[in-house]
Amino acid sequence: MGRLTRRAPHPDLPPAIEKALDLAKGERVLAFAVDDNTGGYVIATTYALAVFTSSVERILRRRWLSVDAGAWEPVTATLTVTWADGRRAGQWSFRDQQTLLPETVRERVQASVVLSTRLNIDDRRTGRVAIRQDFATRELIPQTILGRHARADDPEVQAHVQAALAHLRDQVGLPA
Repeated sequence: MGRLTRRAPHPDLPPAIEKALDLAKGERVLAFAVDDNTGGYVIATTYALAVFTSSVERILRRRWLSVDAGAWEPVTATLTVTWADGRRAGQWSFRDQQTLLPETVRERVQASVVLSTRLNIDDRRTGRVAIRQDFATRELIPQTILGRHARADDPEVQAHVQAALAHLRDQVGLPA
């Protein structure tokens, strides 16, 4: 029989931040941390990633399907989050904090991807298409993320994207 171990208790989110989160029915806080550089709160909920200043001003709240990826740099204790729409990445540092935020970001992003495939149009033009789930509504949403050399207005890229999306839609039972 394995030993039971107890995690050190983590501090609670300040009540003002929790109230400002305005959680939807069924939504709950999974993990959070305080950014070393700004003192702001980075919060992972079941439905979204949110960031608040220490004075309770909301900086962002984005659904998990809006997060392209998260990368944890353990040496600097820095979490970098890239967005599916190509907006400037978010970056926060959490030295000397016990937090499950990096693992939670990874888990939520991966869980939101129902099915995906890579686009390799040629050596330089690449991308990814996916069917992702909005955890709040359970809706399945097609998503396209093109690499830096693939242009959305290129007819060849469009043809590859449409073919890949049609295949994924068929796989998950969405209408064409």
